[in-house]
Amino acid sequence: MGGLSRYVAVLRLFEEKRSEWTVLEIAEALKIPASTVYRTVRDMLAAEFLEPANEARYRLGACFIEFDRLVRVTDPLYSVGNAVLRDVVEQARVPCVAVLARLYDDTVMCIADCKSAEQGVYTSYERGRPRPLTRGATSKVILAQLSPRRLAKLLDSGSRKAAPPPKAESKFREELAAIRKSGYSITRGEVDRQIVGIAAPVCVPERALVGSLSIVVPAPSLNSALERRLLLLVTSSAKLLTAELSEPSVIRARASGG
Repeated sequence: MGGLSRYVAVLRLFEEKRSEWTVLEIAEALKIPASTVYRTVRDMLAAEFLEPANEARYRLGACFIEFDRLVRVTDPLYSVGNAVLRDVVEQARVPCVAVLARLYDDTVMCIADCKSAEQGVYTSYERGRPRPLTRGATSKVILAQLSPRRLAKLLDSGSRKAAPPPKAESKFREELAAIRKSGYSITRGEVDRQIVGIAAPVCVPERALVGSLSIVVPAPSLNSALERRLLLLVTSSAKLLTAELSEPSVIRARASGG
């Protein structure tokens, strides 16, 4: 393991359940010499990828906060979509969470979320959290927009463990084809228990954006009339967001604070 891959491997060790590591622990986890890890950590400290914690431990550094801000400022889906999320939550008039997600390489990532003021809804969707690739309306409506070649590559990539079993793959592709034709996806309890997800695509090829806008609501509070109303809200809002992202003047105005 050398070069950039070693630095990435070190960063990938950090997670919610384990946010601090020592050099010796990193060396053992990655099975590389401690002397190599010492040099790597030294370089990462200098670049602010890591910072000292206590007792010779290290945690993620300040540069990630800086880059997170930069992504929020420069990502057109985030900068334009945040206002749409707030409108969706306000117009839903029920306890809910509105979510923006997009495809990053081989991962579906939640990039923004907006919760209603009412209590009673919990979802694991939150900014910066990778989503299950083949489960939930938020992800499925994104996969449904991909070309067969790109979809095959995605399902066969590093996210292979999340892909459906070979016998179920043809059925999964049929489901995606139906989603693409209808222009939306509705799933029940696929990601979070007792939660219904309703999602529509937000795709702007000229900006290389493949994403989705979705709303998640508690299943017990959802009847057929409310489901139809929320579906109309989500699909119309996604179309509006897509239209705004396709207009260069909108992006320039957002970037300049207008």
